[in-house]
Amino acid sequence: MPLTIGLIILVLFILVITLSSIKIIKQSSVGIVMRLGKFSRKAETGVNFILPFIERIYTIVDLRESVLDFPPQPVITKDNVTMQIDTVVYYKVTDPVNFIFEIANPLSAIENLTATTLRNIIGELDLDETLTSRDVVNTKLRAILDEATDKWGIKVNRVELKNILPPRDIQDAMEKQMRAERQRREAVLRAEGEKAAAILEAEGNKESAILRAEAEKEALIHAAEGQRQASILKAQGEAEAILQIQNAKAEGTKAILLAMKDAGVDDQVLALRSMEALEKIAEGDASKLILPSDAVNFLGTFKGIKEVMSDQ
Repeated sequence: MPLTIGLIILVLFILVITLSSIKIIKQSSVGIVMRLGKFSRKAETGVNFILPFIERIYTIVDLRESVLDFPPQPVITKDNVTMQIDTVVYYKVTDPVNFIFEIANPLSAIENLTATTLRNIIGELDLDETLTSRDVVNTKLRAILDEATDKWGIKVNRVELKNILPPRDIQDAMEKQMRAERQRREAVLRAEGEKAAAILEAEGNKESAILRAEAEKEALIHAAEGQRQASILKAQGEAEAILQIQNAKAEGTKAILLAMKDAGVDDQVLALRSMEALEKIAEGDASKLILPSDAVNFLGTFKGIKEVMSDQ
């Protein structure tokens, strides 16, 4: 009976020791195995066996990229302006052994190194350059930190200046300056808008005047054309009226002559009628009657007309 109990205890002891010697390392992690107080090996991801009472897992190092957000640090610029700057450092452990054994407190070391390096870089810049040269500061700071932490098994991937806080009086002055700049831009934009509006209005007035002048020109042209057409039509009408009158007179004369021919009017009657016509003309002024030399000959024309009519 005591032997059976002893065997059970021995089996349980061996089982506990066996289970305690099995260590499981998670993904993206590495275990540091110490043997009798001395570094032995790295326990990689997965199942690892540790010698009981001789070896142990000293620590587990996370190989993923980590972020360190440091509190604001006072720095002085080249023109003696004290500012508060807080930084963010992205780093990754590349050598777990050096990370554990080359530096006692790596995170504190990175913080102090970042603060001192930042003071050196900002000390070479004035206020305006500090506010506008974040990328330059980030690049220089990352390069210096990466070189310094390489022997600690740390790779600095990125450094960012999260906040840059100048003194309150400088902030007020900067706000006034920005306000004045915004007002200036507003005035410039307003002036440019008014200029553009004036140009558009002038162009509109110009085009309107041109269109109005062209319309008036077209109206005058149409009016002149209408007057010309009216004059032409009027002249044609007058010419036709005169032609019709002449034709009517000619027809009347022809009718008279035919009537005279049919009536057998001789030269004595014609001469008598001519004298009567001259007497009627002279009634207007009985004192004197002036006849042109051709008037006497005109009396003989009736004879010629008679002969012409007789030949028809």
